[in-house]
Amino acid sequence: MNKNLIALAVAAATFSGAASAATVYSDDTSSLAIGGRVEARALLSENAKNENAPVLTQQTSNDVTDISRVRVNIDAKTQIADGVQGIGYFEREFKADNANDENRYIYAGVNSDKYGQIVYGKADGSLGMITDFTDIMAYAGSVVGGTKLAVADRTTNNLAYSGTFNNLTFKANYVFDGAAYNDDANSKNFGKKTDQSGFSTAVKYNVADTGLALGAGYAQQKDQTAINNPVNQTSKQTFAVASYTMGDLYFGGLYKYGHRDATNLVNGEVTDSQGYEFAAAYTMGKAVFTTTYGFMKDERNTSGAYDELANQLSVDGTYYFNSNFRTYASYTFNMLDKNKVGKVAASDQVVLGARYDF
Repeated sequence: MNKNLIALAVAAATFSGAASAATVYSDDTSSLAIGGRVEARALLSENAKNENAPVLTQQTSNDVTDISRVRVNIDAKTQIADGVQGIGYFEREFKADNANDENRYIYAGVNSDKYGQIVYGKADGSLGMITDFTDIMAYAGSVVGGTKLAVADRTTNNLAYSGTFNNLTFKANYVFDGAAYNDDANSKNFGKKTDQSGFSTAVKYNVADTGLALGAGYAQQKDQTAINNPVNQTSKQTFAVASYTMGDLYFGGLYKYGHRDATNLVNGEVTDSQGYEFAAAYTMGKAVFTTTYGFMKDERNTSGAYDELANQLSVDGTYYFNSNFRTYASYTFNMLDKNKVGKVAASDQVVLGARYDF
């Protein structure tokens, strides 16, 4: 959920207390804080009973899936010069099924109060700042913004810079070639690198005190996993966004054009894409109501296959009991053609959640 929107909701609800990491150590030059969340989530949607079956012949049923998770983070900082700090950050996510536990962040670097921050490790790419304009919901994510390239998202082997200068925020990052190789002797890519490398950059500008914010971003990635000509295939994305905040109302819009950044849902071909997304939120006391509509299509579609890549409307409501605890309900109306992409890919979703932040 958009951090600015959370701040708006918390301020509007006049909560007591503050949800933030707890400082467990502090002296004149250094500090260490621990924070995170516990989030119980129940998902009702169409699920495939046989994942090996062809898409259109899958046996499906409406099941409730436990997608609960826990995140724990450690934030460390030490003063190394006047206005300059050495920093380190770690965050681990634990899933209910233990199958997809992951280290979300592992990075260290230097922060300057005047010139910005530079870090290396597993860190955010630059386009998250742009997709946050419409990624505002308690559960449902940004269907278009969520397709950003790996080098522009949270990723490893990442050298990232960010700096804020008055109303302007600038980000840039570069992801290096890694040392991961395909060891499957039966694969066409045997012996080839299996990672991606590239860069992304983004800028955001808040227009004085008008409530208007504008942003743009670009990413380029060398896809080393492609079967045909694996080294030279390049994916590109361009984003443009705008938002307007007026009292308890928030509106956001996003446009994306991508080259070789999507996969057709029917024939599996890598393709270009174009998409747009609109988001709105209303804060009423301790409740926040949000909605997002996103649409994305296959720009190539040379084979005449179904060309919609995403078409959905999501609505949710969140109630903040205080700044530490909230509950929410979310519904996603999926408008893809189930006769083309299958019941699972076109399924609606209902999610009920409760979240405790510490």
